Amino acid sequence: MKKNVIFDLGGVLIDWNPRYFYRSVFNDDARMEDFLSTCCNSEWIVAMDAGLTAKENIARGQKSCPKYARELALYDEGWHHMFGGAIEGTVEILKDLKKAGTPLYALTNWSAEKFPWAKKNFPFLDLFEGIVVSGEEKVIKPNPEIYKRLLARYNLKAEDCVFIDDNAANVEAARALGMAGIRFTSPARLKEELSALDNRPSHK
Repeated sequence: MKKNVIFDLGGVLIDWNPRYFYRSVFNDDARMEDFLSTCCNSEWIVAMDAGLTAKENIARGQKSCPKYARELALYDEGWHHMFGGAIEGTVEILKDLKKAGTPLYALTNWSAEKFPWAKKNFPFLDLFEGIVVSGEEKVIKPNPEIYKRLLARYNLKAEDCVFIDDNAANVEAARALGMAGIRFTSPARLKEELSALDNRPSHK
């Protein structure tokens, strides 16, 4: 494949789910699901991806959600137990692309203070030519600005890029900027879609 390939990380290459940790905290799935939908939800988590530290965000969450103050306090120390590991099928695709000489990049919504742990624990992240982390940029997907920063930083043209993400809104934002977009559902399906892109007729 001649295009640059840009990967999301969580949900595509890395399995992350707060349930992996909070099941042991609650021992009650109904209460855990209430906590995850009302307090430790995507809106709360994304604040750290946008630049807040865990300490700052926990304090903010405890004010708005006092009934789960104890459980929120555990988020920081329990965070690294929320990983199910690498999504091996996608990692194999990543390695195959690297062997084929495809330039690889990552664009991730991730906390700046937590990302060094990921770099240490997922060696395949070294395969990327560059990684743009939302917490460092203080802007998150699907805001077009973060995509533009990646393109500018690595001197890429949108039309020469394929963007892969498990979030539909993030894929649509990439397409709106001129990239080919793939919504990730499984490694097998991703392999098929990358192959289909590679075999499209050229329109020069």
